[in-house]
Amino acid sequence: MRFAWPALRREITVDGPRATDDVWDRYVRPQRWPEWSPQIRSVDYPGEVLAPGTTGVVRGPAGLPVPFQVIGVDAAGPVRTWSWTASAAGVKLTLLHTVQATATGTRTGLTVVGFAPAVAGYLPMAWWALRRLVH
Repeated sequence: MRFAWPALRREITVDGPRATDDVWDRYVRPQRWPEWSPQIRSVDYPGEVLAPGTTGVVRGPAGLPVPFQVIGVDAAGPVRTWSWTASAAGVKLTLLHTVQATATGTRTGLTVVGFAPAVAGYLPMAWWALRRLVH
């Protein structure tokens, strides 16, 4: 019998003054992730812009490699989205990012689903990174 840990789903949003097109560009170009996400040291990715079905590796603190796969990218409509899965040490998270214009800048959202302790531990870092993304 295999034991399954309970999954947790959490959503956060952050508003900031940065232009929506710039926020989106900073998201869909993995080489730009270290500019705004302090937990990311580098990204190994085969292309310049995210595309569904592609894979890469994010390197975090101490060079910890975290393989990822892009699930979807949608730049059409008033809410742009992209999603991916990331896994390390047997723990997999699924993340959905949203970007939309506001009257004063941009709102970005993040939904994270996965192993409850990993989701809970990731959210403070994610909030900090998203704040840097939109400011």
